[in-house]
Amino acid sequence: MSLTKATITNLDTNDSFSVLFNPTEYTLAKTVNWTTKPDQGHNVPKRTFGGGNPQKLDMELFFDVYETEDGDVRDYINKLWKLTMIDESNENSDPKTSRPPLCLFQWGPNWTFKAAVTSLSVRYTLFREDGTPVRATAKIALEEAKDDDDMAGTNPTSFSEGGRKRRIVRPDDTLATIAYEEYGDAKAWRAIALDNDLDGPLSIKPGQVLSIPSRR
Repeated sequence: MSLTKATITNLDTNDSFSVLFNPTEYTLAKTVNWTTKPDQGHNVPKRTFGGGNPQKLDMELFFDVYETEDGDVRDYINKLWKLTMIDESNENSDPKTSRPPLCLFQWGPNWTFKAAVTSLSVRYTLFREDGTPVRATAKIALEEAKDDDDMAGTNPTSFSEGGRKRRIVRPDDTLATIAYEEYGDAKAWRAIALDNDLDGPLSIKPGQVLSIPSRR
């Protein structure tokens, strides 16, 4: 069985790349907001839930191209840096609303993490004679995010709304493969396309949230 590589997708450009070496560990954390109110005559104060904060994913990624002829590890690292930068070359962008791109981290077919990069530091540890870096460790922090295209569900487990199923598009998905997984019929992709106002079976991108209509 071949090793499944983790991938990172820039959701603005749809540029996806595999990490050279999968992380050896990562930390996933979430905090929630509770406030307490003194309750006279009781040992424990009343507690009110004030909402949840986004999940945070922290990990280190190792890159090494020493054995690659003329390899430069920055070819990979620069793709990470791009996730922290506003694209100033876009003449139509509004400086007041411009932001770095969101990204999608995926490792295996069943788990994705849509996020914004909130912190990135890179340590270069091996160089060629001309100073070209060939080995680096990137420490990256990602914070769960959604954009205006996401449709919030009422059930966080099923990601559904009013009995309608939602599904996040994975990097290798097409409408045909989604239709096969959801209905057992690849030809049923037209129902999904019509429900989501899509032009064709390839007009989807990783991280996009699709509505999955019920079969009639």
